[in-house]
Amino acid sequence: MAVGVFDLFSIGIGPSSSHTVGPMRAAAVFAEELRASGDLERVAGLRVDLYGSLAATGHGHGTMTAILLGLEGFHPEKILPAEVEERLAAIAESGKLQLAGSVQLPYGVKDMVLRPLTVLPRHTNGMTFTVSDGAGEVLRAATFFSVGGGFIVREGGEDAAQQELEESRKELPLPFRTAAELLGRCQSKGLSIGEIMFVNERASRSEEEIRAGLLHIYAVMEECVAVSLKREGLLPGGLKVRRRAPDWHERLLKETRDHDPEYRDPKYWQEWVNLIALAVNEENASGGRVVTAPTNGAAGIIPAVLYYALHFAPGMDKATQADRDDVVVKFLLAAAAVGVLYKEQASISGAEVGCQGEVGSASSMAAAGLAEVMGGTPQQVENAAEIAMEHNLGLTCDPIGGLVQIPCIERNAIAAAKAINAAKMALWGDGTHRVSLDEVIVTMRETGKDMSSKYKETAMGGLAVNVVEC
Repeated sequence: MAVGVFDLFSIGIGPSSSHTVGPMRAAAVFAEELRASGDLERVAGLRVDLYGSLAATGHGHGTMTAILLGLEGFHPEKILPAEVEERLAAIAESGKLQLAGSVQLPYGVKDMVLRPLTVLPRHTNGMTFTVSDGAGEVLRAATFFSVGGGFIVREGGEDAAQQELEESRKELPLPFRTAAELLGRCQSKGLSIGEIMFVNERASRSEEEIRAGLLHIYAVMEECVAVSLKREGLLPGGLKVRRRAPDWHERLLKETRDHDPEYRDPKYWQEWVNLIALAVNEENASGGRVVTAPTNGAAGIIPAVLYYALHFAPGMDKATQADRDDVVVKFLLAAAAVGVLYKEQASISGAEVGCQGEVGSASSMAAAGLAEVMGGTPQQVENAAEIAMEHNLGLTCDPIGGLVQIPCIERNAIAAAKAINAAKMALWGDGTHRVSLDEVIVTMRETGKDMSSKYKETAMGGLAVNVVEC
């Protein structure tokens, strides 16, 4: 299917869309296919091979435990954090998992085969699932790739997937693959960038479903922040990173002591933006429930910039709830339209192109969303997206200890501020600019290809090797 808004914004668990959500989804698909094939009851043995970045940083990203849950039949968009803890505790205690929810097998994290130095041709995030019968004969095997943002691709199915994508794109009323095509659609139809995305979404959903779905996405973002602000202490994983969001929130609330509880002093807008970004990514680092936007590692940027739009954009102090809902819908649609461009022309996978593909694309999407709701023309919105990505080019993915904590959490706050500044710069112009969004996206893709593999989510370069973990 063509990439849609609910592909780019999907509900899952932390800490990583490519290393947690994608592997869980792939394992769940394999389990479902195994059940449908009729071979499930004959399974006596299971083997999971992890390659490249999944093997190199899987422990820090929760890859192995996510796969165990997927093999039991759980999907990232449906499982709750409490269920995660319950099932993982049961597997650890018994040393057995329930394959597809019914066949008990002695299997755990330690049984997985890790091949960090072996990178399969399609993508560095490769995984192979193999099941055999009592005689050791292979019943079924499949290789999947987690290509970023929770998206998965099956080995050997690339041509079919690409053909399906092309066919589904033809079914869209206003298809686009590049920013130039998107702007052309806007000009010919007299619509904004978000409205073009909305027309395409209506090809598969009703207007009411789209609106309700997007408001639900934002509700999950808000819930993620609320849960994070109630947590205290250190983040899990051994780096002893202290949670800052709860203390920062308490400090900011003191500034509203003489005002309505909903009052947000404009002079503290950046502190609030920082707070939202930190809160989301601290919850993500805890394995909590988040929205890929478009990835888990960059999940705090769009909620933070959308928070700015709802609380600090001109006129929002007098907005009704209906007005605020309209802002959420418009923002996410415009952001998603830009996200489509990155999925179509480049990558949103840190393991493939570095953090420029995750934080960079999220910052670009957020800048577009903000420019859209602040009344920008399609040209200004495209300019905002271009500025944000241009100044994230070359960003490496070098998480310390393979954990989505340092530099990932602060990086979201910095990128959110970049997005806001990019939108403001674009809105002060007339939409004309020297470098196009398409040129920047292609540059990001080429930069990712040229980037050393040690800077692409392997924990083998940068901060990951120059900072002592403990």
